[in-house]
Amino acid sequence: MRIAIGLGKEGAEERLEKKGVSRRDFLKFCTAVAVTMGMGPVFAPEVARALTGKRPSVVYLHNAECTGCSEALLRAGQPFIDELILDTISLDYQETIMAAAGEAAEEALNKAVENPDGFICLVEGAIPTALNGDYGYVGGHTMLDICSRILPKAKAVIAYGTCAAYGGVQAARPNPTGSKGVNACFAEQGVKAINIPGCPPNPLNIVGAVVACLQGKPVKLDQLGRPLMFYGESVHDLCERRKHFDAGEFAPSFDSEEARKGWCLYDLGCKGPSTMNNCPKARFNDTNWPVGAGHPCIGCSEPDFWDDMTPFYQN
Repeated sequence: MRIAIGLGKEGAEERLEKKGVSRRDFLKFCTAVAVTMGMGPVFAPEVARALTGKRPSVVYLHNAECTGCSEALLRAGQPFIDELILDTISLDYQETIMAAAGEAAEEALNKAVENPDGFICLVEGAIPTALNGDYGYVGGHTMLDICSRILPKAKAVIAYGTCAAYGGVQAARPNPTGSKGVNACFAEQGVKAINIPGCPPNPLNIVGAVVACLQGKPVKLDQLGRPLMFYGESVHDLCERRKHFDAGEFAPSFDSEEARKGWCLYDLGCKGPSTMNNCPKARFNDTNWPVGAGHPCIGCSEPDFWDDMTPFYQN
């Protein structure tokens, strides 16, 4: 079945084909996004239409973080995210990958924010608030000032990664920089960010959130601001090792025969029962996830996980 996903020679379909992304690969990706969103494969055409309509302006802000969320997004494959997403949205500002620097970068940011059609703002990293934000600067402006100026103007704000959602490792005790998540900082300014926590999150979750914003549909959130379509079930309930937990079969060590057989890692520190995320279902690059690779869940999509979920390797 052919789906019209572009108009004219400069439409999204043509741009993707020039990058080597076939219609089949594109629809396969849209199907994966639709399934991750809990809509089922039949809704792949809806995802395709959302991603290939008028290219939305996206501003991507970096704050206090390791850039791991960007790396996870940019390294997503089949098709590669730079061949797909960067050709179906207008990513007008993103410090990690943009060619512009200095005043040119500032000009690009200001132009994007003034877009008459509005913009979607993705935020990566916690916001340092101590000493009036002096712990974090970009282009001579504090991260606190930049976000305070830009986020209230966005049509939608998505906090990408646990640092942006809840402060992450930057907010770990004693938190000398006063780092906070987006909503903790800017709720009084009317900002209500959609939180996509994880360290890093699965790229399908951020794409799904962007698709939901483009469709203009309400996104059902839990009490922590996370979309229920991605964070509505615990890692424990989705885990392929759950049957061993129910049978009381726990691996005694990482190098044990029981661990190699896929026995439950709860006794080795797995925080799956306390963690809401779709990692077992939306595997990274459709390949694997931490517990599948033999590492216990560390609860990275939960607030204050760095303090509350440690030590990581024992209960």
